[in-house]
Formats: sequence, structure tokens, C-alpha cells
Amino acid sequence: MLATQRQEQILATVRLYGAVRVADLVESLDVSDMTVRRDIGELARAGLVRRVHGGAVDPAAAGRPTDEPGFEAKREWSGPEKLAIARAAHATVQPGQAIALSAGTTTYLLAELVAADVSLRPLTVVTNGVRIAEVLHHAPSPAGLEVILTGGVRTPSDALVGPVADAALASLRVDRTFLGVHGLDAAGLTTPNLAEAATDRALMASAAATTVLADHTKWGVVGLARIAPLDEVDALLTDDALPDEARRRLADLPTQLMLAPLGAAQ
Repeated sequence: MLATQRQEQILATVRLYGAVRVADLVESLDVSDMTVRRDIGELARAGLVRRVHGGAVDPAAAGRPTDEPGFEAKREWSGPEKLAIARAAHATVQPGQAIALSAGTTTYLLAELVAADVSLRPLTVVTNGVRIAEVLHHAPSPAGLEVILTGGVRTPSDALVGPVADAALASLRVDRTFLGVHGLDAAGLTTPNLAEAATDRALMASAAATTVLADHTKWGVVGLARIAPLDEVDALLTDDALPDEARRRLADLPTQLMLAPLGAAQ
């Protein structure tokens, strides 16, 4: 099947149902994940669809910059990429550190690895993620693992945000923040939630350095609220399927680009 035929079929599906998942297109079109994402990218550049995590939506329907998916929905998107990123991030954590983990599904996977790794004790983890605090609380060997949950108002993605969270973070200092984001592009990091953007900025301000954890599907996705420009981020840890366009944009910034091989998720 030619690329134009695939793209016509993708567009027809999006217009019929309002959205389509990459995984479903891989099966129905019998092509690779990368081929589907490339086709969606072409359609998005033409303004015919809007890229979202794990698929595409009709720009006239869902996918507004204020849309905020729940935690369980986001867990289904880009699983191998997120796991590869989490493993690469885990390799950078050292015993004796104080780190902060923002709420999110990639940071949740990092928390699972941290919880299971007794070689990282002692370790202090600050988080505004309810799910992250739970997985760390139930670590098989909790001795030496200190968990600080910020408090705040709970969002659909199980983040605690708002003035309480911001005030708690203002009184803390950590070695590194690992920050998950809704979307990013050359203009910076974004989220659909205004209060979460402020709390994410507080997480960055509390840290000596910030590493953003974002799989390649988040490039070009834009939320309502801006968190920070990319040049305020010390490192961006993504997967090696990041588009060439994004790599070129990032090459002009001081931000360190780290690419986790997708084979690491196997």
C-alpha cells in the first residue's frame, strides 16, 4: 500500500470516529509503528489531523489544549518508549541523593525501579504524584527510602498541585527533578492544567538540575499552560525514535539530549 493510500485510510478513520490509536493502525494497515507515526506526522503537518499521545484526533473534535487525560489512559500510551526512558533515568540516580519526581506515567515507571533497587539506599524522594508515593511506600525493602508527598489538590492525572504543593516545594532542595510533561516543542514544555504548570515550575526551582522525561510522541503536542522554555531544562531524556526535526531544533539549545534505545525496553 502506498503512503498516500495509508494516509487516506488514516484520515477517513479519524473523521469517522474522531480519533485513532497508533496500535490499531499498525494492526489494520499491517505496517510498522514508525510508518504509522510518520504518516500521522505528514497529516498533522497538513493540518488534517492533530497528533496526540499514541495516535491522532480530528482537529475539529477532541484534542483541545485544555484536555487532560487520566492516569490510566496515559499508561496505555507509548509503553515501550516510557520503559526505556525510565530505565535510562534510573541509571543516573545515585545513593544518598534527594530527587524529585513529578506526577506522570513515565516517572511512575522510574519510581517502580527506584522502589525495587535497594542499592540506591539511602535515598530521599519528593513527589507530587499520588501513585508514585504509593509505589514507593510499598517498596519491598523500605529501609533508607524516605518519601515526601507534597500535598495539594488532586488532578485527573493524580498530580497534587496548587498553593499547598507549591509552598511545600519552595521549602525543599533536591539534587535533581525528573519532570514528566504533557507535550513539548521548540517553544518549551506544556500541560493542559494551569495549576499543574505552576507546581511543575516549583519542582524545577527546588532542584539543582532538571531532567525532562518525555517519549518522542510528545514532541509537537501542545497544552494550554506553558511550564518553561526548553533552555531552562538541563537534560531531555527521550527515546531514539525522536524525529530528526526535533533533534535539529534541540541541537541549537544548551539542553543535553539523551536518547534511550528502544531495545532497552525489551
